[in-house]
Amino acid sequence: MGVHKVIGFSLEKAQIDYFITVKIDIKDINETRKDIVVTLDASDIDQEHDAIAGEFVRMAKIPGFRPGKAPRDFVLKRFEKEIQEELKQKVMSKAYRDGLKESKLEVLTLINVSDAEIALGQSVKLTFTVEINPEFELPDYKGLKLEQPSVEVKAEEVDEIVESLRKEKAEFTTVERASQDGDYLKFSLEGTIDGKAIVEIAPDKPIYGKMPQTWEEVGTSEGLIPGLAKELGGLAVGDKKDIEIEFPKNFSVEVLSEKKAVYSVEALEVRERLLPEINDEFLKAHQTESLDQLKGQILSSLKYRKESEGRSSLKQQASEKLAEMVECPIPESLIESETQSILQQVVERNLRMGVPQEEMEKNKDELHANARKSATIRAKMQLILAKIAEAEKLSASNEDMSRVIMQEAMKTGTKPEKLSKELSKDQGRVRSIQQSIVFNKALDFLVDQATVSPAEN
Repeated sequence: MGVHKVIGFSLEKAQIDYFITVKIDIKDINETRKDIVVTLDASDIDQEHDAIAGEFVRMAKIPGFRPGKAPRDFVLKRFEKEIQEELKQKVMSKAYRDGLKESKLEVLTLINVSDAEIALGQSVKLTFTVEINPEFELPDYKGLKLEQPSVEVKAEEVDEIVESLRKEKAEFTTVERASQDGDYLKFSLEGTIDGKAIVEIAPDKPIYGKMPQTWEEVGTSEGLIPGLAKELGGLAVGDKKDIEIEFPKNFSVEVLSEKKAVYSVEALEVRERLLPEINDEFLKAHQTESLDQLKGQILSSLKYRKESEGRSSLKQQASEKLAEMVECPIPESLIESETQSILQQVVERNLRMGVPQEEMEKNKDELHANARKSATIRAKMQLILAKIAEAEKLSASNEDMSRVIMQEAMKTGTKPEKLSKELSKDQGRVRSIQQSIVFNKALDFLVDQATVSPAEN
């Protein structure tokens, strides 16, 4: 589509008003990506140049001349580079603003700007590639049917927490008997798959192949080698046993994934866990004076956590339902931005867990594919939530921003004033925080407007 329009503007510094003639064309690349092509006549460029040059002549400070009295040609030659840079910046900036105004496109982001020469006596064609918000109709988002997970805290859950607190303070003593659930067993191991040593199958992961000694909690479902600890009961020092296990699908060591292995183990030492009594010393260590008070605190903490998790579950359900109800093209730049964000989070989490950099590099294609899949869903929900927020006039207030700053300051141990000052210099981060606030408000709105029923057990 082509649009011709005479657009008037004022050069603020020089206080000169005039008109330029522009031609604006919109070219479709795909449903969410467009080229805004802005063409300016040579006379437009000359007029802009004259205005900038006049401002330089008026303001230039040159030894031997009073401000505004230096010869025009002398000023133009001396500041030729600066005038050209300002001409290019102003022409491109103005062309982009005019293109946005006339095209009436809801631009999500500017992808690219064509490199064009801007010179006196020459017309110029500037192409701005932009990503736009897709057009789609919102479904009826009020009254979504959601299921509320139970927030009931059972007595046995409280008791389990009490036991875990005792385990944290437990002592261990060597015993001359067979291992039992809850004991810690020191043992050696050597694994094979179809008769071949695992150290040969996965030479870069020797801990899965052969270890002269290691420890595991007997009977637990956790542990380095899946399912091994469950089979360590009943072993006294010197006992040997062959244990069959199967590595799960998508195991962290790809060559072992879904493989059946046999581990030959020999018990070396059995240690019994001795739990502390629930006495005054134990209670004082947990800032309580009685077992009932301790259980009361645990009950409140568990209830708060379940309510928080329940609210998160409702938000997740609302997101999934809306995503299924809406079909719309998703801007590639938004998907890519979310993909990079997710990848960064995955890498940071893996590094904290001790996953080697080389292993992540080896699986980078799979990591990227999984991140992109999640990013596509997240990007779609951002578009939907932004539209709901607009419809319901939801926004991030100053109070919202202050609350986020206080929370971040407490989490990082930074003074709120310092964090606020840092944010004032990073508008991109400010916009990201504001966007997050608005999205959360939209999700809260959806949940508040939903029809919620108890989840079936």
